[in-house]
Amino acid sequence: MIVRPLSLFLFLITLSCFNPTHETTKAVLVIHGGAGWISKESVSDSMEKKYTETLGEALIKGRAVIKQGGSSLDAVQLTIEHLEDSPLFNAGKGSVFTYNETNEMDSAIMDGASGSAGAASGITTIKNPIQVARAVLDHSVHVFLSGLGAEEFAIEQGLEEVDPSYFFTQKNYDRLKEVKVSTTMPTQEKLGTVGAVAIDKNGNLAAGTSTGGMTNKRYGRIGDVPVIGAGTYAENGVCGISATGHGEFFIRNVVAHDIAARIKYASHSIEKAAREVISELKEKGGAGGVIGLDSQGHVVMPFNTPGMFRGYISLDGSPVVAMYAED
Repeated sequence: MIVRPLSLFLFLITLSCFNPTHETTKAVLVIHGGAGWISKESVSDSMEKKYTETLGEALIKGRAVIKQGGSSLDAVQLTIEHLEDSPLFNAGKGSVFTYNETNEMDSAIMDGASGSAGAASGITTIKNPIQVARAVLDHSVHVFLSGLGAEEFAIEQGLEEVDPSYFFTQKNYDRLKEVKVSTTMPTQEKLGTVGAVAIDKNGNLAAGTSTGGMTNKRYGRIGDVPVIGAGTYAENGVCGISATGHGEFFIRNVVAHDIAARIKYASHSIEKAAREVISELKEKGGAGGVIGLDSQGHVVMPFNTPGMFRGYISLDGSPVVAMYAED
């Protein structure tokens, strides 16, 4: 293994990168920052360091909630907020642009203990979209709110409102211009989304996901993230799953719930279920991956693209972060 001359923090994490050939690892929190055409050739050393450190910080923040006896829901929310606040990922601050040069974000969170869920789409002025999903779960009789109604509800709940310019990043705006010139939907790029799955000291699972969607999306397009059972799912005694990739395929194949169903009804391990579903998705033309934990805290992070920003942390261990298929 080649260790790049980065920080000591990155060096230690690189040494402990996830190897799927080993016995399935146990953790209390697993995260992703998007899958896609992520390779050592396309990510500079300086950017690799930034990605690694931000993912590691998110894991440490989320794990702190669990260590202090907090809920898996709170751990998932705090972890995702940290990733939403970074311009590195396609969620929150780093969200990509629509055809109309706006940023429209989707989010979801699910409680494995109660089966309750909250989801939101078309968010344009709330700083942390995952907070909208959590507010829907906690304070609404509904599951899924969209657009102006979702934002009105969020403001009533006291969530932080920002000017849409907060979400502007030059790299994402330039990417939109490139895609418009090509007149085709982007294919070989990072396929957006951040997500987290946690299990707390009471054995309760929770999963959450947040995204800026697809570059150049039109007509109010909504992906898999806020569709419970497609991009986000959690059920105590079974698993928690958060997905990232080409959302249309994850919706059609109800990917997150399909993994849970194979565990629940076919007695598959989470590793077998997740890897088979992602492999089958590739055969159907769907690119992406998932992260997950089962009720014993076993970690899975399969993907069918060249890379996926991902990581996990145990109750007392150091953050483990990886990016590339060979990690």
